[in-house]
Amino acid sequence: MASSPCGNSNFDSGLEIKTRSVEQTLIPLVSQITTLINHKDKPKKSEKTLRAIQRVGQAVNVAVGRFVTVGEAIAVENEELKEEMGLACQEARRAGDAIAQLTDALSPEQPESDGRITVFSDKTGMVKAARMLLSSVTKVLVLADRIVIKQIITSRNKVLATLEQLERVSSFQEFVQIFSQFGNEMVEFAHLTGDRQNDLKDEKKKARMAAARAVLEKCTMMLLTASKTCLRHPDCESARHNKDAVFRRMRVALEQVIEIVTDARPSGDAQVLPASIYTGIKDFKAKVEGLRESLFSLPPESLVAQLEGVVEQTEDFTDSAYTSHEHRESILQRCHLTRQELEQLIAAWMQAQSFKAKEASEEMEVCILKTCQSVNDLRRELHRTAVGRAADLLKCHADHTVLKALKASGEEGNLEAGAEYSHTLMEQKEQLVETCRLLRHVSGTEPLEITSIHAEETFQVIGPQIISAAQTLALHPSSKIAKENLEVFCEAWESQLSDMAILLREINDVFEGRRGDKRTYLSLPRPGKHSANLKTVKAVKLDAEEQTTIAKVGLELRLLTSDVDSESEKWEDQDHDIVRLSQSMSSMAYSMYLFTRGEGLLKTTLDLFHQAEVFSEEGFQLCSCLQALSSQLGDDEKAVTTSETEKLVALCQQLQLTGRTVAQGKSATFQKVDACIQNARSIMTVVVCLLPVCNKLIRKCKSERSSMGSPQSWGENQLPTPVKEDPLDSKNTNGFGVKSLEHHMAGLTFLESK
Repeated sequence: MASSPCGNSNFDSGLEIKTRSVEQTLIPLVSQITTLINHKDKPKKSEKTLRAIQRVGQAVNVAVGRFVTVGEAIAVENEELKEEMGLACQEARRAGDAIAQLTDALSPEQPESDGRITVFSDKTGMVKAARMLLSSVTKVLVLADRIVIKQIITSRNKVLATLEQLERVSSFQEFVQIFSQFGNEMVEFAHLTGDRQNDLKDEKKKARMAAARAVLEKCTMMLLTASKTCLRHPDCESARHNKDAVFRRMRVALEQVIEIVTDARPSGDAQVLPASIYTGIKDFKAKVEGLRESLFSLPPESLVAQLEGVVEQTEDFTDSAYTSHEHRESILQRCHLTRQELEQLIAAWMQAQSFKAKEASEEMEVCILKTCQSVNDLRRELHRTAVGRAADLLKCHADHTVLKALKASGEEGNLEAGAEYSHTLMEQKEQLVETCRLLRHVSGTEPLEITSIHAEETFQVIGPQIISAAQTLALHPSSKIAKENLEVFCEAWESQLSDMAILLREINDVFEGRRGDKRTYLSLPRPGKHSANLKTVKAVKLDAEEQTTIAKVGLELRLLTSDVDSESEKWEDQDHDIVRLSQSMSSMAYSMYLFTRGEGLLKTTLDLFHQAEVFSEEGFQLCSCLQALSSQLGDDEKAVTTSETEKLVALCQQLQLTGRTVAQGKSATFQKVDACIQNARSIMTVVVCLLPVCNKLIRKCKSERSSMGSPQSWGENQLPTPVKEDPLDSKNTNGFGVKSLEHHMAGLTFLESK
């Protein structure tokens, strides 16, 4: 057999891929390469098969050429990666040429005996070329991803440097000048980290990133008012403590973002979450049910020890002064029953082992079921206790009585009353912190566990900050700046209570088997993109009457998000661009629904209008995907998708126009809000209709392609999304199909999760 046209690859094909953009870029390439390698070795190949293989090989080679051109341009612009990127691009080009040569299949007029090496005669060569291509392309993408990380680190360093300048300023004029620069740098950092958060594959990292970014967002306003207060009252110790706490928290959050982005911690240890009861119960049940497969896989003592670990953690519930007698007794009883069931299981287990049984006996099977049922009952009781207490606390704090009293005592200069209300607030803070800890135990998923920890830490920090701000106001009751500062910290407390309510609903969704990983998004305005609205629209909240008026359409929008989530889950390929964009739009629509209830992260009408613009942009990207899909369908099938896509385009244009229309006055603003929600509902209605249709058509296309009837396009699975014209490619050719490397570098989405 003749030698392969490509040499051996020196690259590690096991490079870790941490972002969805890199992963989704590789999926279609892997699919095409698999198609080439797994072709049927029939003695006689039809002309149709030969031509199909040849087209696939040529398409891969052309796409690799375009991809490498962009990679080489990036190498020129980034000296530190030039050598590595250049080598990877060379390998990719060689592999692409080799695949094109091997797939230059013989036509019927060209006999196989002419000695040419093809995929039919040198399958080993094709495998080597495929490995080299995947390895080198992956390395180029991972190297390009390093540039994104570098951008975030550079942005963080700028923010940190300006933060240090802000901490040292001694005059209002200097502060205003530096804070203006700081604000612009924070907006840039927010967009870079928001894009990164949405691109991360690891859900735990996404949740940690969301928590850190939420801290930075809230602390930015706190930093402004706390610094102004300190400048106005430089000798006030409580004002200085208040300011110092904000700066410390911002630095910690900035460091957390970099730890997540670089996947490194100062100690070198990985982030380990505190043990939670739901994790302990999950592991315990897995081991108990695993006894069916192997009676000798672990000693009985390990199950006893694991259950005792869970029981010990329930002391967070039973030892709490805020747990009712009824709940405490019920939890203790469930623990006792679970211990008894485990004892009976161990007895049956030991008996089965003594008889050298190969599988679980009938008695042992019954004991396994009873033990699992008992521990499920324990989990249910713990959930009921934690969720019940959280709901009661949220009702108790709904009117914010203590915060109002603190503000009033501060404005009156009443230090004695302020101290009394501060003591009450600290008691409430302890209750909330403990309740968040209980919610962490029953959260049901690691991302929600991280969100619970974030809520616990936030209450722990903001409580004392409110008290120091109130003390400052009480010492300077006529100070408008001190009053504004206290207001900002109280709003942060109220905002965290609202976030806790959302967390509570998500934990309930997980427990009841509904989808609990709903993420709300709030887009920050991009410089030069949404600036027209920033100055012309006043940010206001809906009043109770307006919320009532818009409640019906809001609820309809909520139901549509559930329908979209349900249809999305039916897709085999959960990472398909159509699914990803639909789920993203569903998440944004859900945040709009929460806005109609006066909840969630969209606090003002201005937030809603920004969200509506980003929602429409995401809709246009979905339209691009649908149009690309239509181009691969027959006339009858194309008519179905084309009709709905045209509706979607028109609705997105209408929503974008509505979002950018200036509204003056209360009535006009509410009409604009109503129009945005109505348009979003119409868009989601179309998306719900399209999802099952597209799912069916894509499965049909895959089935037809399995016979090698038509080569798969790199862009079929992950279709190109609109990007700005790049100077590296004046025609903006998305030759790589899925995501052009330029787009990967610039940012993958306009969303920022919070």
